[in-house]
Order: sequence, then C-alpha cells, then structure tokens
Amino acid sequence: RTAIEDKTIYHRQLERVVYVLGEMAGRAPVETILDVWADEIHGRARSFVDLQATPRPLNQRTFFRLGGSIPWAVPAGITVRWWDEGEMYVTLHLFRDLAFALLTALIGIYIILMNQTGSYRLPLTIMRAIPLMVIGVLPGFWLLNQFGPHVTGGFGNPIFYSGPAFMGMIALAGIVTRNSIIIVDFIQLGLMRGLPLQEAILDSVSVRLRPILLTSGAAVLGAIPITLDTVFGGMAWSLIFGLIVSTLFSLFVIPVTYNMVYAGRPDHGLPDNIRRKLAVSMGQEPSGRA
Repeated sequence: RTAIEDKTIYHRQLERVVYVLGEMAGRAPVETILDVWADEIHGRARSFVDLQATPRPLNQRTFFRLGGSIPWAVPAGITVRWWDEGEMYVTLHLFRDLAFALLTALIGIYIILMNQTGSYRLPLTIMRAIPLMVIGVLPGFWLLNQFGPHVTGGFGNPIFYSGPAFMGMIALAGIVTRNSIIIVDFIQLGLMRGLPLQEAILDSVSVRLRPILLTSGAAVLGAIPITLDTVFGGMAWSLIFGLIVSTLFSLFVIPVTYNMVYAGRPDHGLPDNIRRKLAVSMGQEPSGRA
C-alpha cells in the first residue's frame, strides 16, 4: 500500500526554505557548487529549462569550463542562495582567518629579522624562500591527484587543499625561512673572514648543503606517516611538498638574490654592528646603515 506523507517544512531566519541535496562523491564541494551555479546563470539568461540537454561528462568540467550544460531556472518569488551555510560557509571563513594568520606571521617574521639584522632590505632577501614554498604546495596537491588510484567505493577520493593544509603552509613560513637564515649567515661569516662576495656565497652553499638537505629530509620523512590521517593528512602533504621544493630552490635562489642585491654595495649587506667592528679593527670610518 502506498501513502502520501507530508514533508517537513523548514524555516531559516523566519523564511521557508528547501534544502537541495546531491551526491558529491569524488568531487570537491566548491567545484560542485560552481557547476550548479554556472548552469543556473545560463538558465536565467535563456529563461527556460532545457530538459533535453546532454550533461557534460565530469572529466570535461574544469574551473575554466564550469557547468554540466543543463541550464535551469526557478520560478519568480523563489531565491537561490549560495555559500551561506554548512561546510562551505565554514570553509570560506576558515580560509579567511588563516589568510589573516599567514599575513600576521609574515609581518612578525619580518620584524624579528629586521631587529636581528639591523637592515630593512636583508629580511626581504631572507624571506624570498616563502613564495618558493607556495610554488611547491599548490601544484603539489594537483600532481598528487593525477597519480594513484584515489578511489573509495567506486568513486574518486581526491586529496583536497583543506584548512589543515593551509595551517601546514603557515608553519612552513618559519621552517623555510630558517634555511635562508643559515645560508645568509654563512655568507656573512665568509665576508667577515675577508672572502670576496661570490666566493663567500659559493662557500656557504657548499658548507650548508648537506645539513640543510638532512634536516629537511628528516622533516619530510617524519610527515609521511601523518599523510594517512583523514584530518591532518593535508597538513602533512603541505609540509612535504613545501619542504622539498623550497629547500631545492632556496639553495639557488637565495644566494643569487643576495648577490644581485648586494654585489654593488661595498658592505655587501653586513649588519651595522659587524661593519663598525670591522671598520674599527681596520682603522676605517664606518659607513651608513645597510
């Protein structure tokens, strides 16, 4: 026997609402919502719903080609709202707060380095490794989902760039800066010994190459078991991709940047206190601020 039952009437902010549910297995929530959003925009533009349209296959839908090619529209008096509740709402606010935290961390790192080096320019050279870390993290997640059978229950199970992954990138800002500090510190130690700038740069990279690779490699190996965790796996992958790329790039980019910035300066970026001591020991007058 078949019977018709009344459905539950939901309200939100004193308005009647209908929650539209859908299967999103194997796809990122933001990608699914953008697909439906794009079709809704096309439907409003064409003022009808084309029920005979053939859906575009999932593998042909990208962020540059949104929608399933099935335009739809809603009657007058009904409003469709996006992004305003649920997991997507929490995700948007989480990324906003984490972006502010990253900005605060960068400002804090710059202030500390400026205080320690006595220079406004040298901290920017040291922090050049942070953009290199971003180059490693974001493409790393894309490459990660291009290889390997990330399948659960017959559906794709990609590894998304999540909130914990963003937290890992914030932590990387301090880790990769450490490698730059070590390289710059050894460059300046070579200059204090009287070495020419280029020789001091080559000497610093050759001396610190093995310790930097060992410490970064140990951090990468320590993060591998965490990749199996369903919550903090994204953080582990951020650490792995960011450390590998930033470490390799820092060994080349930081010395080259230091040479480009300070090759034409007589002090070669040495801090004020060290330059004063060297000038006094050599019987010379110290020059201005670096």
